[in-house]
Amino acid sequence: MAGDTAVFYVPDRARVITARREPSAIFLEIAFEDGRALNHQPGQFVQVSVFGYGEAPISICSSPTRPESFDLCVQPKGNVSRVIGALCPGEWVGIRGPYGRGHFPLEHMKNKDILLVAGGIGIAPLRGLIHFLCDNRKEYERLLVVYGARSPSDILFGEEMEQWAENPGLDLYLTVDKPDRSWQGRTGVVTEALKEIKIDPGITIAAACGPPVMFRFIAMELLKKHLLEAHIYFSLERRFKCGIGKCGHCQLNDLYVCRDGPVFRYSDLLKRTEAVEVWAPEKDQD
Repeated sequence: MAGDTAVFYVPDRARVITARREPSAIFLEIAFEDGRALNHQPGQFVQVSVFGYGEAPISICSSPTRPESFDLCVQPKGNVSRVIGALCPGEWVGIRGPYGRGHFPLEHMKNKDILLVAGGIGIAPLRGLIHFLCDNRKEYERLLVVYGARSPSDILFGEEMEQWAENPGLDLYLTVDKPDRSWQGRTGVVTEALKEIKIDPGITIAAACGPPVMFRFIAMELLKKHLLEAHIYFSLERRFKCGIGKCGHCQLNDLYVCRDGPVFRYSDLLKRTEAVEVWAPEKDQD
């Protein structure tokens, strides 16, 4: 038992395969030294350590259906994340995980229409889910992706957005808050694009990820479309530290976001006052 516990805490060596700059973030492709798969579920995260600096929690933005390596998208804002973001191909990191009991409900989503809503870097965790759904396309019905960025230059995964726009099995609704002169697409916040979409609430599962400020407005729009509270999922971020529910930094009432999430049903969040940022006002649910 002691040996198993020790393994749970010890990072595994992994090498950076690819590093490239995305708007406001750094994309990293990583592979374990021994060649094994990460064996994660879309929505989970890993703890990434740089020897001599520390570690930071990073969402996985690739699908387990592509097991040779895994992808991370890092915003270099903190001391450790800036070091991670400066890594070059061939350099080594430590990986703990994957972590998070709460991930996107792949079984629950089968034979359903899937509506995904992302704001800013929130597209990163959803990217892995999108890849998974596309790789298992026959098991799911409509796939709708709504993504909002601050400006055209802030759009993440630009080449993939072009591919998704041409994919007949995916409906992409891309919008920006502040267009430039060359922009010819939708303009406005992500909830404006969401208003365009017609859904069958009885067979639709929705998932959202992005800045917390947008959650309650997404919930309002989805509830106006009569989507069930139990069919709405949010990927939350708190001040993750240990990644395994020991330090208490990410506590959400009786839950730890790192351990019990980071993906939660909206209906479960309504029972917890510390998740108030996702609550839609009752008068706007009709």
